[in-house]
Amino acid sequence: MNKKKIRTRIAPSPTGPMHVGTARAALFNHIFARQHKGDFILRIEDTDEQRSDPRFEKDILNSLEWLKIDYDEFYKQSERTEIYKKYLTKLLEQEKAFFCRHSKEELAEEKKKQMKNKEAPRHVCEHKQEADTTGIIRLKGSDKKIKFKDLIRGEIEYNGALLGDMAIAKDEETPLYNFAVVVDDYEMEISHVIRGEDHIPNTPKQILIQEALDIETPVYAHIPLTLAPDRSKMSKRHGATSISEYKKTGYLPEAFVNFLALLGWNPGNNKEIISREELLKIFDIDRFQKGGAIFNIDKLDWFNREYIKKMSIQELSKRVLAFVPDSWRKKAEKKPEYWTKILKLEKERLTKLSDIRDYTEFFFKKPVYPKDLLVWKDETPANTKQHLDKILNLLSSLETEDFTQESVKKSVWNYAEKQGRGNVLWPFRVSLTGLAKSPEPFGVSEILGKEETIKRLKYALEII
Repeated sequence: MNKKKIRTRIAPSPTGPMHVGTARAALFNHIFARQHKGDFILRIEDTDEQRSDPRFEKDILNSLEWLKIDYDEFYKQSERTEIYKKYLTKLLEQEKAFFCRHSKEELAEEKKKQMKNKEAPRHVCEHKQEADTTGIIRLKGSDKKIKFKDLIRGEIEYNGALLGDMAIAKDEETPLYNFAVVVDDYEMEISHVIRGEDHIPNTPKQILIQEALDIETPVYAHIPLTLAPDRSKMSKRHGATSISEYKKTGYLPEAFVNFLALLGWNPGNNKEIISREELLKIFDIDRFQKGGAIFNIDKLDWFNREYIKKMSIQELSKRVLAFVPDSWRKKAEKKPEYWTKILKLEKERLTKLSDIRDYTEFFFKKPVYPKDLLVWKDETPANTKQHLDKILNLLSSLETEDFTQESVKKSVWNYAEKQGRGNVLWPFRVSLTGLAKSPEPFGVSEILGKEETIKRLKYALEII
């Protein structure tokens, strides 16, 4: 490992919202830097004016903030034009780079022939000795073997002859990706480049540029790509979406970070719930797997449920209030005890914070449902009506101040045991919630109170 100060970076392009792959790379770079008391840099690669969009830059910043991935320095490539020009001028003056006047059509035809002959696509320019200042700027090619040690992949070797004369800039003020990256990493003193394995083909190109500029090569570590469960490229049908969408849906940032950390990396044991603080202590770059990291939305849901279960009711209340209508929020703030009882009842069922709306709507408004929903399996409507009548009579005899989960259950249980639990408890629960899946009716009754419970039982009797 380098003896100089550890400095890592993440360099997203603001051409779309931040997705899992970029967030995961940011997390590992951040952890590695913090673990070694180093610096983590955010660099926005916005030299593509046509595709870059300020709203996506804002999305990147907001996503990192949500994940609590803080950075020490911030740069935008669009503000560094003069720096790139200085290094391009140097290469041109030293005749290590040149202007190539071949047209796009000529290059396309050349590539077509190479593909037909099953050759690696590359361009070797016959005009590189001519004093021409039109066309794109290319780095003079090399036939040397390019070798580098990857912290995850080990020794990697590449034949430089396969690269030909690489394009490094459109003109003296418009660098292309690989050139800008090399200059930025050098100027920003990046010690370690931790990125996805899809960048491995870029590494030999960047090393050739570094050698031409006579600058130091950082340490590379290429992490496995995030794949769908069928090992195909991630897409929306696999649950892939932007980080801002995960936030909007109600995933917890701490659960999401835990999930990201275990995509392609392991702590060396079977432990799955790992806090950020613990991650900073145990992270070891040697524990990356080489195969693809499988993204499983069901696993993410599991992490989120576990973190919600561990959360205090007070903390959960703060988080879920952002996902309910204003009228509910006002009632929750006005009647904190009522809201607390609801959360205690529903907490174990929540997968995402946004579930709170669907799961608790019946506490804030009378449910509407088809009468068929009241009937359990093969039971008849007539028998169901009889069961609801009986429950109504049993609960009507309870004192209002003694209308608790325990007293309601005690009143109804013997009858339910004799008639069949499903036959009795199913219509009882549906009459209160209007849902096929909801908590047991005893706890719901206590929260609703005697008056509202009786009202809903009477409504059920009316519609059946």
